Order: sequence, then structure tokens, then C-alpha cells
Amino acid sequence: MFDKILIANRGEIACRVIKTARKMGIKTIAVHSEADRRALHVQMADEAVFIGPAPASQSYLVIDRILDAIRRTGAQAVHPGYGFLSENRKFAEALAAEGVAFIGPPASAIEAMGDKITSKKLAAEAGVSTVPGYMGLISDAEEAVKISREIGYPVMIKASAGGGGKGMRIAWNDTEAREGFQSSKNEAASSFGDDRIFIEKFVTQPRHIEIQVLADSHGNTVYLHERECSIQRRNQKVIEEAPSPFLDEATRKAMGEQACALAQAVGYTSAGTVEFIVDGDRNFYFLEMNTRLQVEHPVTELITGIDLVEQMIRVAAGEALPFAQDDIALNGWAMESRLYAEDPYRNFLPSTGRLTRYRPPTEVAEPARAVRNDTGVHEGGEISMFYDPMIAKLCTWAPDRAAAIEEMRGALDAFELEGIGHNLPFLSAVMDHPRFVSGEITTAFIAEEYPEGFAGVTPEPETLRRLAAVAGHMKMIKEARAARISGAMANHRRRVEPDWVVFLGRQSFPVQIVETAEGTSVTLEDGTTLDVRTDWTPGQTLLRADVGGVPMIVKVEFVRGGARLRYRGADLKAVVRSPRQAELAALMPEKLPPDTSRLLLCPMPGLVVALHVAEGDEVFEGQPLATVEAMKMENILRAERKGTVAAIRAQAGASLAVDDVIMEFE
Repeated sequence: MFDKILIANRGEIACRVIKTARKMGIKTIAVHSEADRRALHVQMADEAVFIGPAPASQSYLVIDRILDAIRRTGAQAVHPGYGFLSENRKFAEALAAEGVAFIGPPASAIEAMGDKITSKKLAAEAGVSTVPGYMGLISDAEEAVKISREIGYPVMIKASAGGGGKGMRIAWNDTEAREGFQSSKNEAASSFGDDRIFIEKFVTQPRHIEIQVLADSHGNTVYLHERECSIQRRNQKVIEEAPSPFLDEATRKAMGEQACALAQAVGYTSAGTVEFIVDGDRNFYFLEMNTRLQVEHPVTELITGIDLVEQMIRVAAGEALPFAQDDIALNGWAMESRLYAEDPYRNFLPSTGRLTRYRPPTEVAEPARAVRNDTGVHEGGEISMFYDPMIAKLCTWAPDRAAAIEEMRGALDAFELEGIGHNLPFLSAVMDHPRFVSGEITTAFIAEEYPEGFAGVTPEPETLRRLAAVAGHMKMIKEARAARISGAMANHRRRVEPDWVVFLGRQSFPVQIVETAEGTSVTLEDGTTLDVRTDWTPGQTLLRADVGGVPMIVKVEFVRGGARLRYRGADLKAVVRSPRQAELAALMPEKLPPDTSRLLLCPMPGLVVALHVAEGDEVFEGQPLATVEAMKMENILRAERKGTVAAIRAQAGASLAVDDVIMEFE
């Protein structure tokens, strides 16, 4: 077994590998860029080596810098994590030349499966069902349009060396095929150094289901059941679960056996994932094989009890798998929510900044429930524009799907994150969505259920009543505290009035609030009484309470004039007034937001890649105006209506902040 391994990656996956290596008694070496000097993986590792500037192309993707770190530290093996060099054949070959073990598959398997065109041909030869498409190289956008017409729209335009949703576009017509081809090439070149593109038929109403495989160098290959990854946005997975609520045992077995057959056909060893598209009749088609550890591997670990990172290390050290296919049980249900630095209220555009508050829920591992949080950040750390926007992977486990979802709801409620835009509200909304709860999901779920983007959640009437009771309770606690202080100073007790009006957004709730021995009793206008029991005190940012017999965890932030309450995707300002104050407040004029309709604002921190118009140009609705790159993704900004460009305020190559002006219109 190895004594020391180097992790050629960063963030949460580097931290994840360190945890297992530590458990195995193996020392770890972290590498880091200038931007990651104080990163969590650097703090956790036994040693750390600086490898260059912040851009990955000048640090994490430079093979010679990684090799130099290996030589300086005497590392015996390298775990590549995922992304970066994890599926780079030249990197695996360079390690072999150095006499250093690669904790991953052979270079030949990386080459065969890492190229999506070659992998589809090999899959077909191995008897694996594949999606119709054009596997040859495509020279330009016009050829892409021609091929797309021949296959038949819709089509998927994909980077041959791609992964993680980078370099992927769906095209429904010639215009989208032409634009998608160029954007995919650009993203592929910047993310993978390989701009080859291929096109395949896009299966409508599909499910994305993948099979986890493990193989050793002694001829043993097994599959560890499946993961459902259908909740996606822009081809990027958001929520995963294991097993799939859709598969039956026969389909699971057939998919697993085909995945193993493909792995064996290319001489695969280590952990790998074979991804399939499954239609409504449970017909499945090979998409690609990821020759690395997957982001969503924790859900597989939770339902099987197998540490995939440990098995990768042991296989790389020459050991045989300690189990056979019949030994791999499917136990319970697991959920994973990917927490991203992106603003769901701005169409999920990337967000950067400092984590002024980062308090994940407490991790637990009990016989009937588990909560796990894989992360690579810490409170006070910075989310930069240079790397992937994922902050953490929050996972839950329970004996069945409904219980796993309920565990996830509570874990999301308790996750505190401030300082940047993030998708916690959206994740909570999905967990409560009836279609998700039923398991009737496809990869089109987000597009179909949130066609205009995410604008928050409007709570059900009963939930609003409970939140009104919570706001009333908070007001009573503060008033009672003030009365006690006043009484101590003036030698008498100030009376706390019971009548109040709770405003939640635009709705009002007249209430009577009475302090009780265990909390407060809140009586609503219709006579319903909700007892609020909690040990919350002013200053605490999480309010854990029993409200009318229903447990709730509400995020609390005091703002001018009231409190901000966040619960299950809802974000409401709560203001509690006396009846007279409520009457006067109704007479106040509403403050209107400033008019920015004549401006094109940068929707996220990013780099202006290109400007597609000039001053004086007339533009029409839907016309591309500018392309902004953030966190390795290109975003095309389009005109919302006809107009004339009056002034260009930013140039190509400029780094912009949120709401910086790019151009003005007449």
C-alpha cells in the first residue's frame, strides 16, 4: 500500500480524497494555485505545493507543474479527482513514465472512453445500446447544420472530450445548431484543450440514469447499481439519487451487465461510470463513459456501504476487489443536492464573493438516517471566478425515498450560507415539488416546471399562517425582553399588548399573541390558535420551532423595519405592527425600483468574451449582443426588444461585476 499520495485537484473532491486517505493511514499532498493558498484542501493535507497562478490553464492543468510537485514530495501515487487532468491520457502516461501510480484507469481506457466519438463505436461493438448520431469530425457551423437536419431536430451538440455539462448545447433549429456549434467549440477548447464536436439525436422526455462500475487488475468487474441524475439545468446535474425510482430489477440488471461488458472490453480498472439515457418505456441508450470518480458518487456509497475512493486506491496498489457482484446489496435510498454559487433569481447566473457565513447542517450516521456534506470551502473563504461554482454536495440517506426526501428538506432548512448568491432556495423548492416527490421526472423537469426561471416559492396558505405565527412569536419575545429591561430600570413592568398585525410580503394577518410557559400562543383572525414552542432568542440566525405541532427550521435575518424569513424556497419580509401602525402604513406610497430598461447590464461577475454589435446598430428581439464567460461557461446576452445601440460601455476582454453597464440603448 502507498505511504503518500498527491491529489491533483482542488475543492471538495480533494478534501474527500484526503478523508479516506487519512482513514487508511496514508499521508496526502495538496497542490494549489495562487487563488487557493488558504483553501480547505490545503489546510487538511499533510503537505501542500504551490503550482501557479489562479487560472487552471496555468496551474491545475499544467502536467509539468504536477510532476514537479510529485518529485519534490516523493509521492508514490496520484489521485486526479474529477475534471482537470482526471481523464487526460497524457497525464496518466506521464505518471507511468515517472514510476508513479495513477489512481484511475489505464491510459488506453482513458483514450478509448474519453473520446465520445470513439467510445460510442466501441460501445456498439461491445453490444451496448447506443443513441443514433454522427460520430465523425465536424469542420464548421454549416456542416453542423447539415448534419443536424439529416439526424432530425432536436439534436445534442457535444464536445468530444467534454464532461460536466461543458461544451454541450441542445439545438431545435438551424439557428441554434449554428450558434451552439460555435459556443460548444469555444467552451471545449477553453475547458479541455480539445475543440472537436459531434452531434447525436436528442431523446425527448428522457431520464439520465448511470451505472457505477468497479474493476480491478485481476479480472473482476462489478456494478454498484444505478444513480438517477435527471434533475439537470443546462446539462449540469443538480440533484441525484440512488437508486432510480423508475427502474425495475430486470432493467437495472441489463444496464449493469452492459456497463460491465463495456468496461471489460476496454480493459478498464478502477471506478468508472457508464451513463445512459432511458426513455419512458425503459429502453436505454449509451451516452458516455466517465473514466473517473463522479461528482455524485456519495449516493452510491450511502446505499452500498462501499467507499469508492478507498477501492480506487486499493486497485491502484494492485489489490483485488474484496467482493463479488452478489455481495453488493442495495440498502435504502440516498439523495444528493449540489449547492452552487449561482443566483437562482437571476436565471442561475454564477455568483462570486466571500462566504460571510457558512454553517452546514450537522453530519449524522445513524441506523435510520444519515446526513453527509462533502465540501471544499469554509466560512470566510472566497468563491472565485476561476473554478467550478459548486460549493458543497449535501447528501441524505434513509430506509426509503420519502424518508430520504424529508431528511433532505430538513438538512437544506438548516444549511446557512451568506455572502454570495446560491441555489439553496431552488433545491428546497424541488424537494417539495409534487412531480419530484412522485418520481415522475425527466431531464426536462427544470425547463418544464420553471420555464420563466425561478422566482421563489409562494407558500401554501397553511405554511403562511405558521410563518405569521413565527413572526408574531419573535415580536413577542423581543417585546417581553424590552418590558423586563424597562421594568428593571423603572421598577415596574411595562404591559405587552396582545393585538398585532403580521405582514408577510403583501399579505396581512391580524393576530393575538400571548406569552406562555413554553413559548407563545398565537390566535389568528379566524380563531385558530397556533402554539409556538422554541428556545430561540434574538440574535440566533436559525429558529427551530414546533408551530401548531409542525416542526420548522426558519432562517432569520433582522432587516430594517422587520425580519427576513426564509423557509423551503420562500423568502419573505415579516413586519409586525400594532393595529394603528398598520392603518398608517397602508397610507404610505410604494417605492418603485429604478428604470434600467435602456441598459444592458452584466448579469454575473465575468469576462466579456465578445461584443456582437456596435454603436449605432439597430437590433431586434433575440439578437445576440454580447458573450460573457463566467466559471468556464459562456453566456450569450440577447436583446429583449427592438432598439438602437447608443453607447458601448465595456470592451471585449474586460472583467465586469454584477450590474456593470455593457451598453446603452436609445
